[in-house]
Amino acid sequence: MKIRTGIGYDVHQLKEGLPLWLGGIRVEHTKGLVGHSDADVLIHAICDALLGAAALGDIGQHFPDSDPAYKGIDSKVLLKNVCNLLNEKGYAIGNVDAILCMQKPKVASYIPLMRQTLAEVMGIDVDDVSVKATTTEHLGFEGREEGISAIANVLITRQ
Repeated sequence: MKIRTGIGYDVHQLKEGLPLWLGGIRVEHTKGLVGHSDADVLIHAICDALLGAAALGDIGQHFPDSDPAYKGIDSKVLLKNVCNLLNEKGYAIGNVDAILCMQKPKVASYIPLMRQTLAEVMGIDVDDVSVKATTTEHLGFEGREEGISAIANVLITRQ
C-alpha cells in the first residue's frame, strides 16, 4: 500500500453583507468571505491538501477563478470533483485534519455539522474528519477580522 500526505492552505477576505460558508455549511455572521466561488476557505484548503497528496496540482489549476463556470459555485461541488479525481487515480482518503484560523464568529457549535457534511461529500466516515478552530488572539489579519485562513492535512492511500 502506498501512503501519501498533503497540506493545504487558503485565505479569504471577510466583507460585510456576504454569506459565510465554512465546511460546507452556512454560518451566521455579519460578514462573509470574498471569492469567485462561495469562498469556503475550509473546503478550499482540504481540496488543495488532497490534490497535493496525489500530486495533481492545486485548486486554482482545476477550478480557475478566471472561468465563469465556477462563479458562485458551491465549494462542496469542487470537493466532490477533487474526490472523483483521486478515485480515478486509485486513491482513497484515510483522514482529514483541518484548522480554521479566525477571531469571529465562534464556530464550535457548527463543527459537528461541518464534519458530517465534509464526510458525506468525501464519502468517508465522520470519525476520519477533524475540524478545529482557533483565534489568533487579535493578532494579524485574522485577529483584526479582515479575513479567515484554513490549513488542512490529509492522508491518502493507494493499493
